[in-house]
Amino acid sequence: MTADADIVRELRAAGLAGEGDVVLEPLTGGVSCDVWKVETPSGPIVVKRPLPQLRVAAEWHAPVERGQSEVRWLRRARGVDARIAPEVLAELPTGHAFAMRFLPGSPVWKDELMAGRVDAAFAAAVGQRIAAVHAATAHSDDDRDDFPNDAMFRALRVDPFLLYVAERDAELAPVLRRFADDLSVRKIALVHGDVSPKNILVSADGPVFLDAECAVYGDPAFDLAFCATHLLLKSVWSGDARLTEAAAALVAAYREGVDWEDVDGLLLRAGELTAALLLARVEGKSPAPYLTDPEHQRIVRDQARALILATEPLDTLVTHWKRNLA
Repeated sequence: MTADADIVRELRAAGLAGEGDVVLEPLTGGVSCDVWKVETPSGPIVVKRPLPQLRVAAEWHAPVERGQSEVRWLRRARGVDARIAPEVLAELPTGHAFAMRFLPGSPVWKDELMAGRVDAAFAAAVGQRIAAVHAATAHSDDDRDDFPNDAMFRALRVDPFLLYVAERDAELAPVLRRFADDLSVRKIALVHGDVSPKNILVSADGPVFLDAECAVYGDPAFDLAFCATHLLLKSVWSGDARLTEAAAALVAAYREGVDWEDVDGLLLRAGELTAALLLARVEGKSPAPYLTDPEHQRIVRDQARALILATEPLDTLVTHWKRNLA
């Protein structure tokens, strides 16, 4: 029996599929997992199964147990606000797969941005909801115990985005290794780990977060930095200043939700990480797939290198990024 047949059998065992034909309709876009849409008697669902080898040019392995971490994050986030994440319907034994509710009529935020539909108010809502999860889980021993995923986060985020670049850039290596060390040891709140527009749905109730495979109890500044990085990269790709305005709205809304630590210190860490992540998206293991123009790559590379050495808080970094692109 194939793995796909196993999943169909397990969907039936979970009461999510009938005895008739069950079709796993592949959904595109992910590099780290297989994703299918499945029509069931009670409506469409999504089934997700993590891959041991990610679909990128560089060799990049990751433990499939991250599927369990994602399920825990989705459930914990719904406990903070049920609008933040889709409902998990069942965990499936094959390859740490799981099924969750499909949300019709909710486009992916990345697709909206790439089509030129930029809404700063929606970006602000993203910042608000990220901050809500961080605030609810900050300094929580229970949440820390539930997400002991340091090795996984290192494999999926620290190594490919920071240390991979450090190994190839002698000038920046000491700074990038310092960022990596700090990110690895700082334990403050529950981190999603992949707050990217491709993992956020635009629903009638606001942003819905998907793909929490990298979830870890760590530094909340990473989530803010990761999302801001994508908006700044897209501003270079499109030349649309509204994307930097969306990044500013994201940061401002997030800032308002910070009540667990000194916000200036958090924004400084977020600025450092954003600069490093910008460089990683042209020099790391997972380059931004849409940033193919050599001139765009040069702009990002030059600005990111300067920002890594300058060490600016994220709100200042966003302001300078907008000015330099004008």
